[in-house]
Amino acid sequence: MFAIPLGDGAELQPLEPWQAEEFLAHMDRGRAYIGQHVGLPDVVPDLDSARNWLRKHADKTAADTGRIYGIRLDGLLVGGILLPAFDAAAGTCEAGCWLEPDATGRGLITRALRVIIDWAVRERGMHRVEWLVSPENTPSINVAKRLGMTLEGVQRQNDLYRGVRQDTEIWSVLAPEWLSAHPAKP
Repeated sequence: MFAIPLGDGAELQPLEPWQAEEFLAHMDRGRAYIGQHVGLPDVVPDLDSARNWLRKHADKTAADTGRIYGIRLDGLLVGGILLPAFDAAAGTCEAGCWLEPDATGRGLITRALRVIIDWAVRERGMHRVEWLVSPENTPSINVAKRLGMTLEGVQRQNDLYRGVRQDTEIWSVLAPEWLSAHPAKP
């Protein structure tokens, strides 16, 4: 399997259904932390659900409607990024992420997203990459800022998360903005 180096012992690799046991162990290590703002821990409480969730994303990859990658630190799966919505015809996609608490503060998410956004814009012709985030999720908002995204607005109380209505901020970066900020390497 291929791996894209992110520096400092970190790599970005596809995340596939055959890795469900490892994925579940990773989720169990970070379940409380990740679940503060992201519903993924609630969706994958056991091995069958973890396998099914990864299979759903493998199907999206096969259909060219999404992507999912694991972030490894010194070989250990510690997080991931995904494109849960990917519309090549419209030129729009959404990016998302999660990370175990012990792996935070290293810039892993920002570095991984730079790779995948650059691929989406340069290789796949995406015009718009969106980032949806709870206003309470300061680390995720900081990632959006580091990536040069613009806050477009807030959907008020649109998300019922664990019984509580919360707002969603919509951030985005457009291809011309991305390309201007990240010139191609010679």
